[in-house]
Amino acid sequence: MSAVCQVTGRKPGYGKQVSHSHRRTSRRWEPNLQNRRYFVPSEGRWVRLRVSAKGMKTIDKRGIEAVVAELKARGVKL
Repeated sequence: MSAVCQVTGRKPGYGKQVSHSHRRTSRRWEPNLQNRRYFVPSEGRWVRLRVSAKGMKTIDKRGIEAVVAELKARGVKL
């Protein structure tokens, strides 16, 4: 499963890790993804989402109903 937030679309960032001797190696910064269950009252059921911490804040602010409607408009299967 790819490391992508279903709500915000955040993906890993890529770059270089620089050691004390300034030797550079590739690395990636993973988004803070969590598997969460949310109850959607309009559908009367729970949905599982893989969301980042920022995505959870978005759901808290806008509401799960609005976020689920947007996901369905994008064609995400819930």
